[in-house]
Amino acid sequence: MSDLTSTGSECIPKNSDLQCDPIIRKYGIKPQGLTSYILTLEEQRKNDYPIKGSPGCKGYIYTECDQQRTDSSPLFGLDCEMCLTAKGNEVTRVSLVDAQGQCLLDELVKPESRVMNYLTRFSGVTKKMLLPVKTRLSDIQTRLKEMLPHDAVLVGHSLNADLQALEMIHPSVIDTSLLFARNEGRRFKLKFLAKAVLGKEIQCEQKLGHDPAEDARAALELAQFFIEQGPAKVAELNLEMLLTTEKPAEDSQNKAALQPQGCRVQKQLNEPPHLSKPCFLDCLQVTGQKPVLLGRQGLDSSDLCQSNLSTSNKQILQRALEDVPLSTFSIIQFSLGPEYIASHLLALCEQVRSKLADMLTVYAGPFEEGFCLHSVKKEFGRCGPIQSLAVVTETYKPYVCIQYEVLEAAQLAVESLNGAEVAGSCIKVQRPVTAAMLDCDDLIKELELDVENEGVIYVAGLKKSLTERDLQEEFSQLKDLETLFLPKDLQSGKHRNCCFLKFQESQSAADALEVINGWTVKGRKLRSRNALASGHLWRWIWQMNHSNGKQGGHILYEKMEQLSDSEQDLRKKVKKLDHHIKKLYRSLQNNTLCVVLFPGVNSRHGAQPGLGLMAVKNDGGRSAH
Repeated sequence: MSDLTSTGSECIPKNSDLQCDPIIRKYGIKPQGLTSYILTLEEQRKNDYPIKGSPGCKGYIYTECDQQRTDSSPLFGLDCEMCLTAKGNEVTRVSLVDAQGQCLLDELVKPESRVMNYLTRFSGVTKKMLLPVKTRLSDIQTRLKEMLPHDAVLVGHSLNADLQALEMIHPSVIDTSLLFARNEGRRFKLKFLAKAVLGKEIQCEQKLGHDPAEDARAALELAQFFIEQGPAKVAELNLEMLLTTEKPAEDSQNKAALQPQGCRVQKQLNEPPHLSKPCFLDCLQVTGQKPVLLGRQGLDSSDLCQSNLSTSNKQILQRALEDVPLSTFSIIQFSLGPEYIASHLLALCEQVRSKLADMLTVYAGPFEEGFCLHSVKKEFGRCGPIQSLAVVTETYKPYVCIQYEVLEAAQLAVESLNGAEVAGSCIKVQRPVTAAMLDCDDLIKELELDVENEGVIYVAGLKKSLTERDLQEEFSQLKDLETLFLPKDLQSGKHRNCCFLKFQESQSAADALEVINGWTVKGRKLRSRNALASGHLWRWIWQMNHSNGKQGGHILYEKMEQLSDSEQDLRKKVKKLDHHIKKLYRSLQNNTLCVVLFPGVNSRHGAQPGLGLMAVKNDGGRSAH
């Protein structure tokens, strides 16, 4: 470690607690400019960075960023996700963010060689995602070379793996896995640093794979924190102690830090492996608070005590009424049986499909005989992608039924075209008049207030020829723009003439709405409104739009007809189960937190989401939700 000691260590008092900290030994105490943290040529060589003129880098693209770096040179965060091919590690997704955290590039890349392993667990990239992709590594190399200014400094975590996979050489880099120095050449994991230093959760287990834009932004912010606060402030965080406290087994599981020179392996292997956190039930056991776990025989009971398994819901209820009041924490597992769960979820699925179909549909008219249908389609298409369009002739004058692919488009059509002149007629635009749609306006308001839609707006009327890069440039002037999402057709890879913009602040989103409405881009006037459909609704809509008219598309309806004979039996079972839950709920003490979970199901019809209810019981059996 002698080569890691630096000038400035002589300024540390001999009795200082920080004197032995590897960060202080490497950088000293005083804050320095960013140029002090750029890897030297020797450090790059030691850590397997691609270097100009190196025998192993033949054919690599040089960024030609040769301008002298200063402490005011621009920082850019870079992160890639890779797959394993016959050639080795090849890039499947690339993200680049600027110093403000703005995502400049986030693109899928098709590998040149045959893919042996998509590494989906790490990358989040699947074979299906790459099927429509036409972008190749050479396209990304050209774009990065064009985007980076001549004095750019790239920031990343184990950035050598990214540059090797990109087959690119860049002279000035800050590697956060080396910046936050540790003893014996070990490295902190990016996920841990983001949480400990920035207070941010990244690489969440609920997500499939890593988000490279999120990782690039985290690495960039870590470097900015280090530069602004200085080594002493970073050392005072006592990261080693935090890691030891959070993960006692870290020392024994974190020895595969640096790979030998020239060895190119997936960068996740250079980082400490994921360490499991103690189970909540284990924590209760340690404190002497043994939980009550009651369930049905034959079910996957995990750690349920075998003595507490019962044969019926009635037995479970009887045991619960006796044991739950004496326990601090209880898990009670009732069951309808797999055959009833499947039928109940199919019925629920059909209800949601029907509701969404009505919400995605608008009727427009009346029109004069012989009206131009193309003009109607063109005008309504400016509100968003159209799933289907049909003329209604059963009325005195013709109407048109338009079904959209997204909720925002249907709502935008109602709001902007009702009372407008289209195809020579002043028309009325409305949704279907059904019992299920009586509360449509209230539901739309609730969706707008959904926390997942906070700071998100929908933009329609985009020209099909516009690329994601064109839109990034066009909307870059909007304040606090964080992310641009451009929905694409899974088969053609083309976008659906609409996009979503997410802003850091709700007020910035509101300001952007005023600016964008009526904004002309490439000769097209844009229309915009607040977003409505969060992630789970997008999945429902996509499933509905892509099941009709395809083989197996009517399985759901056939199944529903087959289940109609057992519908009364199902209702009785559900009513009885509801009675059990109510009885148990009434027996609970006041201020008891109650959570009721109805699990989803995976079947050949698709993955149906579950449902969760939560309340705190208070006096009179009422609850605070």
